[in-house]
Amino acid sequence: MRDKIFVLVVLGSTFLLTNGCRPAQSAITENELVRRTQEMMDAVVPGNRTPWEKYFAGDAMYFDEKGRNMDKAALLNDLSPMPAGYSGSIRIVRPRCHIEGATAILSYDMDETETIFGQNMTARYHATDTWMRRNGDWQIVAGQVLRYYEDPAAGRANPKKFPDYIGTYELTAGKTLTVFTKDGNLHAQRQDRQPEELLTESGDVYFRTGVEGRTLFRRAAGGQVDALVDRRNNEDIVWRKLK
Repeated sequence: MRDKIFVLVVLGSTFLLTNGCRPAQSAITENELVRRTQEMMDAVVPGNRTPWEKYFAGDAMYFDEKGRNMDKAALLNDLSPMPAGYSGSIRIVRPRCHIEGATAILSYDMDETETIFGQNMTARYHATDTWMRRNGDWQIVAGQVLRYYEDPAAGRANPKKFPDYIGTYELTAGKTLTVFTKDGNLHAQRQDRQPEELLTESGDVYFRTGVEGRTLFRRAAGGQVDALVDRRNNEDIVWRKLK
């Protein structure tokens, strides 16, 4: 017998009923959004595209932590199984949700663990997805992922190099920066600012706690330090060392 469809009006609300008299899904909950999102994350390691195909709309926009702007086809094409010797997981934590009408916004953190031939790595991301209900189905129409900044691992400082760095550096006339040692550690201080400790990453490369970017001491052909390079996003601001 052909299935029948009925429309039932109760107290001003309309429900679409199919055989069995079950209302078609129209609303969605935060728990369901989190469940679906975790389902997609669980599919990353094996490269399973099925849940991503299901939950992303055909016209979805996706911006990943690498700054790539992808449509659905590009996003699905980017999913592939992790190579042999690699394993890991992504866990959805600290979700926040706003649902209004046919639109739902889910914002959450992703805690990633990855094991590469027995060596463990971790990373933290923050993502926001916008879901919309179309023709009774909830799908993601826009998603964006950001990666939390983490300081690099500090290397072992070589105090014998500190005398090469100590001095005053000039950005332009009247704008200077001073490098000095305090309590056996290297510090840098700009005019009208508090001093900041420079932590060794490797060689002549240093970093400041909680500050994205690197501080490099540039050496001239003769080996002497002639500049301090403030490198951010692979772009350099050069402070010339004064004699």
